[in-house]
Amino acid sequence: MKNFHDRGIIARYRQYLPVTDATPVVSLNEGSTPLIYSPRLSERVGRGCEIYIKYEGLNPTGSFKDRGMTMAISKAAEEGAKAVICASTGNTSAAAAAYAARAGVKCIVLLPAGKIAMGKLVQAFMYGAKVVAIDGNFDDALRLVREIGETEPISIVNSINPYRIDGQKTASFEIIEELGDAPEIHILPVGNAGNITAYWRGYVEFHAGNKSTKTPKMLGFQAAGSAPIFHNRIIDNPETVASAIRIGNPASWQLASNAIRESQGAIDIVTDIEILEAQRWLANHEGIFVEPASAASIAGLLKCVGEKTGAAFPAARFADGSKIVCTVTGHGLKDPDVAREQCGAIIPAKAEKDEILRHIA
Repeated sequence: MKNFHDRGIIARYRQYLPVTDATPVVSLNEGSTPLIYSPRLSERVGRGCEIYIKYEGLNPTGSFKDRGMTMAISKAAEEGAKAVICASTGNTSAAAAAYAARAGVKCIVLLPAGKIAMGKLVQAFMYGAKVVAIDGNFDDALRLVREIGETEPISIVNSINPYRIDGQKTASFEIIEELGDAPEIHILPVGNAGNITAYWRGYVEFHAGNKSTKTPKMLGFQAAGSAPIFHNRIIDNPETVASAIRIGNPASWQLASNAIRESQGAIDIVTDIEILEAQRWLANHEGIFVEPASAASIAGLLKCVGEKTGAAFPAARFADGSKIVCTVTGHGLKDPDVAREQCGAIIPAKAEKDEILRHIA
C-alpha cells in the first residue's frame, strides 16, 4: 500500500531524476496537474491554433514549486539535513515549509517585509516554518540565504539548488505525454527564471529520448516593473502587483536566457494592468482562477495576438494549427487581497424573492 500512496513526480519519473535507492522520497503526491484546453483563447488566437493551460495551482500547496521541492527536500533528507532555508516571494516558502514538515526537518524562511501575499504567508506559518521578514527585497533575502548556507549546516532549497530544476522539469514530461508530442510554443511567467529553465530542460531530455518529435519555442514574460532579463540589467527596486515574479536579479538568469535562445523563443514584458486584465479574463471566460504572476503568461499570449505593435513574438510567427501551452503557476487564492480589489460590491437584500429578482435582473 505504501507505493500506492506515494505517486508523486519522483515515483513517476524516477529514471529521469538524480535519485537512488538511498533517497528517502518526501512527497505530497505533487504533479499530474491538469492540462486544460481553452476554447475561448483558441478562438482569440485563431488560424486553427489550440491553446492549453497547464494549471500548476492544483499542486498540493497551490503552486508549481512543489515539483522542485519534493526533489530538494528528498535530497536534503538523504544528506542528513536537520534544517532547510529559503528566500521567498511566497510560493517557495509555502512549498519548503510543507515538504520540510513532511520530512520532519526544520524550515527557515526569509521574506521581504510587507511584500508577501497573505495567502502564502499563512501557509508558511501553518506548516510550522520559522519566518523572518527582512528590511529588503527578495534579492537581499537570497543573498543572505547564500551567505548562511556557506557557514551553517543548513540546506538551501531555493532554485539555486539544482534538484529544484530537476523536479520542475517534470511538467514538460506530463505535457508531452498528454498531447502526444511537444507543443509548438510554450509561454511562461518569468521571475527567478527557474521554471522556464526547467521546462526547457524537460523538453530537451524527452526529445533526446525519442519521447517527442520536436521542442517548443519558449516565450517568457516578465512584469514591466520587474524585468531584468528583458532589459538586460539588474533592477534594484523591482515593483509589480505580481508579487511572485517581483525579482530584480534572477538566480537562473543565464540558464533562462540560454533556453530562450536555444529554443528560438523570446523574452517580453507585460504591464500590471495587462496582468490583472488577463487574470480576470481567464477566471470570467474559462473558470480558471490564478494569482497575478500566473496571469503573466495569459497576458503575454494576448499581447502576441493583440492589435498593438511591439510584441517580441507576434502572432504572425505562430504557425497555423500550432499547439500552444501557457503555464499558470499558482492558484488565485494565493493572493486573495489583489483579487478582492478587483471585485464588485456584495449586494445586500432582504430575504424576499421579489427583491432578489429585482437585484439580479
